[in-house]
Amino acid sequence: MNQQALRSSLSKLPLGAIRYFDSIGSTNDEALAWAANDAQDLSIVVANEQTAGRGRLDRPWFTPPSTALAFSLILRPTADEIPFLSRTVGLAALSIADTMEMLGLAPQIKWPNDILLNGRKVAGVLIELVWSGEDVDCVVIGIGINVAKTAVPTTDILRFPATSLEHVLGEAPDRNKLLHDILASFISLRPHMRSDAFMASWEKSLAYYGRQVRVEMGNEQSVTGKVTGLESDGSLKLSDENGKTVTVRFGDVRLRLFA
Repeated sequence: MNQQALRSSLSKLPLGAIRYFDSIGSTNDEALAWAANDAQDLSIVVANEQTAGRGRLDRPWFTPPSTALAFSLILRPTADEIPFLSRTVGLAALSIADTMEMLGLAPQIKWPNDILLNGRKVAGVLIELVWSGEDVDCVVIGIGINVAKTAVPTTDILRFPATSLEHVLGEAPDRNKLLHDILASFISLRPHMRSDAFMASWEKSLAYYGRQVRVEMGNEQSVTGKVTGLESDGSLKLSDENGKTVTVRFGDVRLRLFA
């Protein structure tokens, strides 16, 4: 991945500005600082390597040089979008999943923010907000995708089994084209984020749908139940052993297949 090829690949998309780094600590940190200043809607930060990448709950995200797709997208939500910002993680996840389907794969979304192939994590999404007083000014969407086999960390630091596109496809796809297709899908899906059809697509892509899972919520608290879908805000719906619906909100949540 080089800057000239990247810009050429993305030139026909209605993006804001593009910042490319051969190496950076974290694309999200760069995007958050940019968003707090003059970043336009759909501006993007892309890196060939991250030395301090992170996922949810400040977990490290492994991004060696030339092996993964690591980028952060900046949104300036409209007044119509603000009530639906909790669906942004689904928008990002579906954009990745749709792109992987175009490669002939069968991705699933492990709630709330991971993409699985064959039950193993291939991509993750991190959403962070920039506030102006009590109002959300910008949304930063960080995305990391294991493209080459060497993007997958060693097993001793993994919290969940991982894979890469190269493992599944037999070869690593072109990262510039992959980024283009994800962004094109994102831009296409964005106007539909408020619709029931959008939520139905998200639910259809859920990993473990209809299966028993345990959701761990920190402080040794957990809930067990069958995955039955999503609330309108993107929260997870479970059916407990008594058939009662339990809603799990976003937060310090870890999802594991239970039975």
